[in-house]
Amino acid sequence: MLTDTPGLHHVTGIVGDAQDAIDFYSGVLGLRLVIQTVNFEDILQHHLYFGDAAGTPGTVLTQFPDPHGDPGRHGSPQVESVSFVVPSGTLTHWHARLEAHDLAVEGPLERFGDRVLRLEDPAGTRIELVAGPSVPSDIDPWTAGSVPAADAIRGLHGVSTLSTNPYATAGLLETLGFEYETETDDRVRYRAPGTRATVVDVLDRDVPFGREGAGTLHHVAVRVEGEADLHEWRTLFDDRDYDVSRVKDRHFFHSLYVREPGGILFELATETDGVAASDDAGAPGESLYLPDRFEADRDLIESQLPTLRVPTGRDKYR
Repeated sequence: MLTDTPGLHHVTGIVGDAQDAIDFYSGVLGLRLVIQTVNFEDILQHHLYFGDAAGTPGTVLTQFPDPHGDPGRHGSPQVESVSFVVPSGTLTHWHARLEAHDLAVEGPLERFGDRVLRLEDPAGTRIELVAGPSVPSDIDPWTAGSVPAADAIRGLHGVSTLSTNPYATAGLLETLGFEYETETDDRVRYRAPGTRATVVDVLDRDVPFGREGAGTLHHVAVRVEGEADLHEWRTLFDDRDYDVSRVKDRHFFHSLYVREPGGILFELATETDGVAASDDAGAPGESLYLPDRFEADRDLIESQLPTLRVPTGRDKYR
């Protein structure tokens, strides 16, 4: 019998330059570059995982760098923004830190009892920092990064979606186990029953159609217990005539993808202790990790990818 998802697993976006992404997400936001690997659908492009020390499901944002692609355009149907949890009382620090890095910051805004800062990464991806009355007790911040532990990000808070059919998107969320919580004129909040990364806001706005590319968010993933659950979910979605993929081996987890009638791409991904493999050979994310099936092509792959520098310590990025 299918069980409700406890919350988000990860969020994936598209950026232009891989080094710019590392400098922003690790150097400015203080997330750990847990792993650098390749896009399993295009092994001559990087796939970067950012999160807590282990890449715990519910803390991870991943990015596909595409330096030669066209810029994206914000609109529907898309994941409009991704939000991270920060401790209550830290937004003044974060506002000053972000402005010191020449980033335009909007807020703090008030939303459903939380205080929110809005900004964009160098590619234009819409990011939010959310400070509420509590933070997840089961997530420890990455303490070896560029942000002091007292201020550091505690994982994902959630996402906002721009759907072509908000009612259909809400229907999928309810099927997955999210429940209606509250709403304003153009924002309806749904929450999963877990302890971290539990929020999806469905926006009801008249916006132009978007275009996938650098600066947009590609999909949002939710957590399921195991691979057997994925096959059950696939049967359910197939019976309802949803656009659903086969179950895929993503090496760090198994998953499937479903595009609901409102146009938002959701992934269902299995729970693990950490979504990324350990990198024992060097510093966090310092070397390129390849699954065994790609090792024979390492020389070719590395010759086509830029060498990336991983920020270490706090002094340069304070």
